Amino acid sequence: MLGRNSSQIPLPDGYILERDKPPNPAALNRLFSRCNQSTYSQKKLALALERSIFLLSILQKDNGLLAGFVRATTDDGLNANLWNLSARPGDDQAELLRVLVNRSLFILRKESPGCSISVSAPLITLTALEDQGFLIDPGGIRAMGLRL
Repeated sequence: MLGRNSSQIPLPDGYILERDKPPNPAALNRLFSRCNQSTYSQKKLALALERSIFLLSILQKDNGLLAGFVRATTDDGLNANLWNLSARPGDDQAELLRVLVNRSLFILRKESPGCSISVSAPLITLTALEDQGFLIDPGGIRAMGLRL
């Protein structure tokens, strides 16, 4: 489901947003680890980044450290997916997550109109997703996943 609000949420002061410049897989795994999310082999992570239709990274202005990330994939027809949605823990974590979701939806509306959008993300991201119009299990749909 597309977000309710089509305007872009501003990025908090002290950060920059980069699109399509892949972060270093080791830095990305450090972010995932800080967020209590799964980490991946650097080779597999690099391949996932390469096969994504876009990447969004939030970097701290002062030191360039990765503070947030999301990537998207699509079948170029009916479905788009957001993956690895994460923002480093801190006072502005919720705001960084909102920016990532909001900007991702903005891009998908322009580049993949009409696609249904799903997201695989941790519970900490729930408010950011609901703020942008995502529904938990719309129509009784239950998603399941299997890690190989």
